[in-house]
Amino acid sequence: MTQPPRLLPLVEQATKTLPPLGKKTKGRQRRENRRVEKKESRQVTFSKRKSGLWKKAAELAVLCRASLAIVVFSEAGKAFAFGSPSTDAVLGCADALAPVPAADDVEWEALEALCRETEATGVEVAAEAERMSAVGKKVVEVQTQAGKRFWWEADVEALGEAELPVFARALQRLRDNVRRHADKMPSAAPPPQ
Repeated sequence: MTQPPRLLPLVEQATKTLPPLGKKTKGRQRRENRRVEKKESRQVTFSKRKSGLWKKAAELAVLCRASLAIVVFSEAGKAFAFGSPSTDAVLGCADALAPVPAADDVEWEALEALCRETEATGVEVAAEAERMSAVGKKVVEVQTQAGKRFWWEADVEALGEAELPVFARALQRLRDNVRRHADKMPSAAPPPQ
């Protein structure tokens, strides 16, 4: 007599492979280390992994004041290099089997200040993007309330002080784009004189 299959291991396996309800993506997945077969996917993977490697190398250089060089060759044979303080300095010292001369504290402090400034700028950019998104939502809201078809038909009186300068710049860019497009088009009639 055969025993029925145990359901518990099957249920556990199924719940491990399915994302939780309400989650739109599978999140960060660990990939098996093997060659990516599709050429397009391989190029995307190379680009993403290379940028991640560069980021980790830069962090290692800043945090540990390490001198390092990384050279990566793409499938097409193109070389990509990262070095701290520079690739040439690190590889030049490797030839002589001598340690790379340590940069002085002033250079490291300047590098760390630059990293902090970059992070602060990233925060400012994210805040500005959020603000611009809010302005765009407000313009679309005013447009739909007024029953207009296009965003540039939005009622200016309904916009707030924060939205008006952004709206005016957007209208200016639209006008410039239309003018540029109109200048490229061949006209049937001669221009008025």
